Amino acid sequence: MNVTTIGIDLAKTVFSIHGTDHHGKVVVRKRLNRPKLLPFVAQLPPCLIGMEACSGAHYWAREMTKLGHEVRIIAPRFVAPYRKSSKNDDNDAEAICEAVGRPNMRFVPIKTEDQQATLCLHRIRRGLTKERTAQINQIRGLLAEFGLIIPQGRYAARRRVPEILEDAENGLPMLARRLLNNINQRILQLDEEILAYDREIEAMARRDEKAKRLMAIPGIGPQTATALLASAPDPRQFKSGRHFAAWLGLVPRQYSTGGKVRLGRITKRGDKYLRTLLIHGTRAVIAKLPDKNDRLSGWTRELVDRRGYKRAAVALAAKNARIIWALLMNQTEFKSQPVEG
Repeated sequence: MNVTTIGIDLAKTVFSIHGTDHHGKVVVRKRLNRPKLLPFVAQLPPCLIGMEACSGAHYWAREMTKLGHEVRIIAPRFVAPYRKSSKNDDNDAEAICEAVGRPNMRFVPIKTEDQQATLCLHRIRRGLTKERTAQINQIRGLLAEFGLIIPQGRYAARRRVPEILEDAENGLPMLARRLLNNINQRILQLDEEILAYDREIEAMARRDEKAKRLMAIPGIGPQTATALLASAPDPRQFKSGRHFAAWLGLVPRQYSTGGKVRLGRITKRGDKYLRTLLIHGTRAVIAKLPDKNDRLSGWTRELVDRRGYKRAAVALAAKNARIIWALLMNQTEFKSQPVEG
């Protein structure tokens, strides 16, 4: 079969395939169920295979790479402009086949199994924190129905809920008291599970030399370091630190025309989880600025005074992204620079 480029629209059970030769002529257009996909790809000559970034994409990319093919994963928003007609599986496969061959197309780096295992740890922990927040909000809302108000935040809830449940004079019915105690026990259980995952992430970071170098940067802890190393591609794929910050969505959005540059809010492209970790880390740095006297802290302090707390936090996150790229690219250590003079 004289096929050079393949586009595969991934699914759970039925996969649409669109293939062309080196002249761009369609030579393959079919649908295959899951067990038949790899045997079909195995009998093809080495070719370029494209697929959208979705559930299972990294698994299929690894397996097809083992068969000698060049596999590239594309973000769905980059595929949509190449779709000629209505959205369906066959048209999506054709659009992927067209997009994967574009010389300036951006691709998603293929993750290894170890990287995906690390991300499993982060995603499970993140799901537990969301569940804990939901449980705390629920118990606050239910207590408010009985005129019992507790402040926001899990630390206030951890302190006040047991006091309310043990207070026999607050008028809380026994049924509600029992049900709310069940919710509180679930919150305590979630605290223990999240703490266990935090300790596992910290141990993982201590074993990794790259993670230890990243954690020397102010605002980068074990969670951010391990998540970045598991999610970010090879730093050599970026031209500069600014390109890496742009990949994380930490650079201003442009509204430029007629030679006049207009910059707006950050693009918020890329991995939301990584961006959130970086910005939360810089908030902790800003909170401790009065105790610091290095050049980076001085720059951040001036930025807070000039542009405000939130803008400074995002700007410092973008600067940290550039520092991270430089450390990974040059394999160097972070060194805090004291204020001159």
